[in-house]
Amino acid sequence: MSDQIEELKQKALQELNIIDNVKDLEAWRVHYLGKKSPLTQILRGLATLPIEERKEVGGAANQLKDLLESSGAEKAQALREVQIKSTAQRETIDISLPGRPLPAGRLHPITQTIEEMCEIFGSMGFQVAEGPDVEWDYYNFEALNMPAEHPARDNMNSFQINEPPGEKGRKVLRTHTTAITARTLEKNKPPIRAIEPGWCYRYEATDATHLNAFHHVDGIAVDRGITMADLKGTLYEFARRYFGAGRKVRFRVDYFPFVEPGVELAIECIGCHGAGCRICKNSGWLEILGAGMTHPDVLRRAGIDPEEYTSFAFGIGVERLPMLRYGIDDMRLFYYSDLRFLRQF
Repeated sequence: MSDQIEELKQKALQELNIIDNVKDLEAWRVHYLGKKSPLTQILRGLATLPIEERKEVGGAANQLKDLLESSGAEKAQALREVQIKSTAQRETIDISLPGRPLPAGRLHPITQTIEEMCEIFGSMGFQVAEGPDVEWDYYNFEALNMPAEHPARDNMNSFQINEPPGEKGRKVLRTHTTAITARTLEKNKPPIRAIEPGWCYRYEATDATHLNAFHHVDGIAVDRGITMADLKGTLYEFARRYFGAGRKVRFRVDYFPFVEPGVELAIECIGCHGAGCRICKNSGWLEILGAGMTHPDVLRRAGIDPEEYTSFAFGIGVERLPMLRYGIDDMRLFYYSDLRFLRQF
């Protein structure tokens, strides 16, 4: 029996010495140390041996078991070290190489447009004013010459706030930032030059050119001796700086309840350059804003004497400007959160 154990020892160690992978090592362990291995069978057969021989064979078998277990563990450690070294050589990292660039965030194209507009008008002496999105009916309509029965209010279907009326009427989500103009006139004394960017909300269906939540930038200038020439010069300069010096611009009479007289400003069509196409409905022109000389009643309600001061005002739909500049045909693209679209700006 002792010779059998010695022979098993020599054979196991020889096989262990030539193993070079974890799979073969596991097979070796099962063969020599598993439940059906020759060594296990020897240990289970000790009870059939005479007591003196049992001690000798049992001691030798247990020594062999300890030897094989420790030798197997050393081999496993050696194989792991070889594997780690091989992996390190195969996946060497050059720490001097620059890291992978992360995509840089950018401002939304509408935010970029508003900032550019504020910069242009700011260079002409206009300050930025802000106001609440939830507005009193008075500032949104009545202070701007649109009482309850005025037909112009039908073109600005508003979202009503479910609260009892207050001293200035009901609350609504403002339909235009001209409501901030009414507050600016009420809080400040002439001379006044202000622009008012912000969200506007109207209860209407959305399509390629209409949204129920969009941006406006309104402007107001109040001083002695302001004329229509000042209005035209201001808006011509804005159009020239935003769309380029080569873009043709025109004024045409229009109606707005809070200005008299009222005008619209249009630029030469970006698609046909005045020849007429689908984009401009064959007119050759694209309207970008409404403006005019501020109605005397609007000034009077704000406590400004229209006999002493004159004023001009304008309102610009912000989304329309980048659409015209970049040839975008659907306003909704700005708010779809499609990074393929937004990364172009």
